[in-house]
Amino acid sequence: MFRANCLSTRLPVCLAGFLAVFTVVAAGPAGADIRILAVGPMTGPYQALGKQIRAGVETAVDALNARGGIDGERISVDIEDDACKADVAVAAANRAIGRGDALVVGHVCAETAIAAGAVYADNKLLVITPAVTANRYTDERAGPTLFRLAARDDAQGPTAGAFLAERFGGKRIAVLNDGSPYGKPLAKATRLAMNAAGKREARLDTFDPGAKEYNALADRLVADAIDVVFIGGDPGDIALILKALRAKGSSAIVMGGDALATSEFVTAAGDAANGSLLTFFTDWRQAAAQDVSAALRTAGVEPQGYVLPAYAAVQLWAEARRAGGSAKGEDLAATLAGSTSPTVLGAVAFDGKGDAQLAGFSVYRWQDGLLVPETSQ
Repeated sequence: MFRANCLSTRLPVCLAGFLAVFTVVAAGPAGADIRILAVGPMTGPYQALGKQIRAGVETAVDALNARGGIDGERISVDIEDDACKADVAVAAANRAIGRGDALVVGHVCAETAIAAGAVYADNKLLVITPAVTANRYTDERAGPTLFRLAARDDAQGPTAGAFLAERFGGKRIAVLNDGSPYGKPLAKATRLAMNAAGKREARLDTFDPGAKEYNALADRLVADAIDVVFIGGDPGDIALILKALRAKGSSAIVMGGDALATSEFVTAAGDAANGSLLTFFTDWRQAAAQDVSAALRTAGVEPQGYVLPAYAAVQLWAEARRAGGSAKGEDLAATLAGSTSPTVLGAVAFDGKGDAQLAGFSVYRWQDGLLVPETSQ
């Protein structure tokens, strides 16, 4: 599935101190009448995710333009690099408003999506994120024009907890978290689901993120004879914990959330990453997207990660334009909220919060730099 890329979340905290580089690139036909925005991290460690969104949007727009566009109007794509930083995202959102963009597809990191979301909502601009999983994005929704196709974080914990209880019911399991807005609730939801399935944790612990090493934590886990460690936290920290365990002779299996689907984790953990488990989104390549997937591959684009959800976001916007007969963001939102639309992901409907009613998370394993679906044993 998602090989060596970050996912995100969800990525609640992305690159403090990262150099923000942002660009606006006009793609598609010159003189287009309608502009839409693909936004996310287009540079830096998480750039693969932003580029997946861009690829999905641009491919969907090409398909629309090949069929004559929207009501005879052609479409172009603006690209913004938000660097997974809130202030950069807000600036990008304001530029989108100034350009008159009709749709936003993005962001990836929760903090950027929430910060920019206030701008979009105030200006009634339709936004569909294929990536942000943080519960508060829709629990504290800035306005009715904000939607998401990504699964929610609170669907991730139950998936992980049920898996741990079933697969490792006879093993000693530790549940750790870094206290962050991403790691803490993920670890809690995982533990509660695991407990509800009849499995109790052998150790519950916390750690401070950003440390240079985690030898003391590894010592505690080894002393407790821990077989499996679920960790809610940053991929770089989890890689250091994993390496500390291996250095002390522990073969404990490490499992985390979607933040482990990142090149940062694989690079930092090295060979130790093999066998690590994580929850991540449904692989839409295995779902109802075979024709589009084949077309994308022909064009040199592998439809992994956020490519197909971003493609679907454009489809949803186009269908809402067609069905509702209005280009206004609030009208498009009302149409989406009250209908079920065909997409490359299958039929999509949204609940009252703006969350898509789609399949959530599955369990994957890192093996030789690739994410492999973890089958039942």
